[in-house]
Amino acid sequence: MRRISLWMLSTVAALVLLFSYRTSTGPSPAPTTVAATPAGEGQSFSGEVAPTREGDVQVVITVAGGRITSVAVPVYPTGSQRHDEISARAVPELVAATLAAQSADIDSVSGATYTSGGYRESLQSAIDAAGL
Repeated sequence: MRRISLWMLSTVAALVLLFSYRTSTGPSPAPTTVAATPAGEGQSFSGEVAPTREGDVQVVITVAGGRITSVAVPVYPTGSQRHDEISARAVPELVAATLAAQSADIDSVSGATYTSGGYRESLQSAIDAAGL
């Protein structure tokens, strides 16, 4: 009986330590805009807010000369350390892919499937609004 009690106590202690481990000590920077042209040039188009399982996503594009020149993501999943870390990693990758592809035909970011899907949905509605 004593061995079982010790085993249970050590298992609970190990689980508590495992679940309380933090990989980051500070808040992640909020990803918002990447621009290829100076701010203020071109016309901006807002995509519809795309609800996802992890939170809402909205994309705003700036178009000049028939090309997407900058992308802003004012709404993205946030509110927990996990969401903040995923968004801080995924949003800049999605923005860079958008500027390279000049369309919503971009790959999902690994580990951010829901955010990527919402991003593409909102991006496509912004592209449609811009008539591209």
